[in-house]
Amino acid sequence: MEVINERELYPSYEIIGGEKIMSPAANLTHSDIIGRLYLFIGNYLMEKKCGYIYPDDVDVHFSDGTLFKPDLVVVLKSNEKILAGRKNIYGAPDMVVEVLSHSTRKKDLTIKKDIYEAQGVREYWIVDPWAKSVTVYLLRDGKYFLDDVYILLGEKDLELLDEAEKAEVKSEIPVSILEGLAIPIEFVFSWGY
Repeated sequence: MEVINERELYPSYEIIGGEKIMSPAANLTHSDIIGRLYLFIGNYLMEKKCGYIYPDDVDVHFSDGTLFKPDLVVVLKSNEKILAGRKNIYGAPDMVVEVLSHSTRKKDLTIKKDIYEAQGVREYWIVDPWAKSVTVYLLRDGKYFLDDVYILLGEKDLELLDEAEKAEVKSEIPVSILEGLAIPIEFVFSWGY
């Protein structure tokens, strides 16, 4: 019996500038990071009953005709009108997370960032699994401003810092759209469960 690859039957794609661009499947590191963020943010949303979270492969349609499949999407209850009967998302989510890969890096850092900004996504995270960093952009007056770059430092890196520098090292990433929620950087980049 021949095994049919569902991705071959229904390939994943995004639309940028009217052009269909194929989206490759995620690797395990990528999926692990998204799973961890989904758990952490999802638990908060469930406890507070304040929104929705969707991992990979959810269509987000923007008013300019762009279609993206972000790695992670958060929509607050106050914005749930964009959920379009829970079939797709039509409009700007409150938060989007993209995990860099070799094939999507340039697009995530440039084109996607610009479109998320223009469409009004309030918080945009770019996760770099190689640098073990999370770059956070926040929307203010229609423009993205760099909130910070949060980096998981190893023991050897920390040994090189003086006491004042160590005091400034951030161990958690605040989620600005969710009051009181901060995610430990070490949790984001841990492998397995």
